[in-house]
Order: sequence, then C-alpha cells, then structure tokens
Amino acid sequence: MSSPNLYLDVHILQSLPPSNINRDDTGSPKSAVYGGRRRARVSSQAWKAVTRKAFKDLIDRSRIGERTLKAADLIAECITAQAQELSADASVLASDVLAESGIKVSDATADQAGQTSYLLFISQGQADKLAALAIEARRTGEKLNKRDVKHVLSQDQGVDVALFGRMVAEAPDLNVDAAAQVAHAISVHAVEPEFDYFTAMDDRQAEDTAGAGMIGTVEFNSSLLYRYANVNLPLLAEQLGSWAFAAEAARAFIQAFVTSMPTGKQNTFANRTLPAAVVVQLREGQPVNLVEAFETPVQPGDEGGYLAGACQALRQKADQVEAAYGLSAERTLLLRLGPSTEALAGLGEELTLAELADQVAVEVARRDQP
Repeated sequence: MSSPNLYLDVHILQSLPPSNINRDDTGSPKSAVYGGRRRARVSSQAWKAVTRKAFKDLIDRSRIGERTLKAADLIAECITAQAQELSADASVLASDVLAESGIKVSDATADQAGQTSYLLFISQGQADKLAALAIEARRTGEKLNKRDVKHVLSQDQGVDVALFGRMVAEAPDLNVDAAAQVAHAISVHAVEPEFDYFTAMDDRQAEDTAGAGMIGTVEFNSSLLYRYANVNLPLLAEQLGSWAFAAEAARAFIQAFVTSMPTGKQNTFANRTLPAAVVVQLREGQPVNLVEAFETPVQPGDEGGYLAGACQALRQKADQVEAAYGLSAERTLLLRLGPSTEALAGLGEELTLAELADQVAVEVARRDQP
C-alpha cells in the first residue's frame, strides 16, 4: 500500500553556454540574489511551459490539456466533430455548457467574443464530454444539468492539469491542486551579465556606402544550473483516478522535464544542452530541495569548470540531510555523464534516461498493489 506522503524528488545539474533562455521585461536574462551573490535564474513558469509542450510527444492527446481563453472554441470544435448538424450552433452550445459550470464566456458583441476572462486549463477528454452533454441537451430539449457539467470538469483531468494545477476564480470547486512543484532554476555560481554587440548589413546597400544597416546589443550569460522539482505521487494518483495512470504521468514528467528547455533566443545562441547529472529520489515524509548545497557559490576547479564542485556539493548536502533528519530516500536513481560527475557515483543506480523513466513508472505503479 502507498504512503499518504510519498514524493518524487528530481535534482538536475545542467550547463548552459552563452544564452538568454528566459528574459525579463527589459530583455535581460532573469537573475536572482542567493547567498549574497547574483545568480542566473530561469523561472519555474518557463520550464513548466516547455515541459507541458513536450507532453504532446509522450502522452495521448486525449490525456493532456490546453490552457486557453478560447475553451468555448475547443468545446465547439468537439460539438461539430460529434454532431455535424449542430455546427452552426456549436459556439452557443459551448458557451452554455461552460456557463452552467459557473465559468462565464463573453457574448458575441463583446470585444473578446467567446472568450473566458482568464486562461482556463481543460483537458481534451473533458472538452469531448462537455460537448456530449451539450449535444444531448439540445437533442432532448432538456436543460443542462449543472451537477453533470461540474462532474465532468472534476474528472478525467489531463496529465498536465493534474501536475500543474488549475484555478477557476468563478467556480472554486473546480480548482485542481497541483501535484508537482517546480523551483526556479539558479546557477550554482555567481554570474555577471555580458553583452554581444552586433551589426547587420543591408544586402541592398550600395557598395560605396560605409556602415551597417543595423547595430544593437544582446545581453547573455553562461551558467551551470541547479534545477529541482518534486511530485506528490498520492495526489497525482488521486487527480488522475488511478496509480496506473499516475505511473504513465510520472514517466512522461521525468522525460519531459529532463530534456526540455525554454526557447528564448535559441536561434541566436543554439544553446540546446542536456543535463550532466540527474538524481531522482523516491522518498516518504516530505520532498527535499537540496539548493542549500549552493548557498555558498561553487568555485571553478583547478582546470576550470563548475560541474565537479557542484556534484561534490550536491552529494555532501544529500548525505548531511539524510544523517541529520533521517530523511533517507527509499530509492535513488542516477544519470550522470563523464568523470566530472564522479562525486555522485554510488549515490544511486546508474541508468539511461529511458531506463530511469521506466523505473520511476514501475515504482509508482506498484503502489496500487495490496
């Protein structure tokens, strides 16, 4: 049987070359002060967004959601697909079924016609079932049943909805608690902003004309990031309706979170890298973020590079937490690249990413066994 407090901790060390994958309102790479030093930062929202996008290649479309102002359009498309004869009225029927749940949709005369007042997270499966309710009500001439509508929105949560949650201001009973928490990624060392001064030539400029057609600067930095996330596995199973489905979701989350990357300035910097080290721990009691390992900035080694020092600091902090709090992991899985990660050797079973994701799914699925 499963513990009511069972968590999946994911720790990642990933090196980024010159890049600007997550910008602030001025175009500068996001940053934060930690341990008294300026660090590179990538927001949790940025990494959750690309993780959700990666689910499309890992999970059946019916089991993932869309976060949109145009939920009525999504439901209207489902109505048309299920009942072609109702296509002319699909938008009205979709708005009606959402309104029955307490979610308001602007009318056809509004500036934002047919839109909700905020982004609504809804799974494809829920959209299909809401469409079916709207079709049945139109065909039978009966009023939509509010309880049935709310029941649909309370069941069949998409994997991304279950992991990252949903807030419905107009109908709080439709809120979904997020099973996953994602930390802002920060560099394990101090960083200073750098600037790329560039010029662009005008291809049609006369040969005897000096100067560039455009000049400018792009701000960037390079860093070794510590990334962390955790998943409340019992809550995930509850949101998805079964441990078997939660196992599929956990496998997809590991694959998507590890390999995804925010896309800011990718064409400029071609910064796509993969993590040098991934540590996944299954633990009871509470999740543990090991970022304190880097509260004192890591210093480059004798031959340069931060990875060896970061791995040593991460291993030391993991051992200290286990010794002081007794929060030993039930199982630790490890992916590491090269000799610079040697400090992590022996911390857990060394696997490929595919093997690691599969083992996570096995561990989650067996929680359903008596």
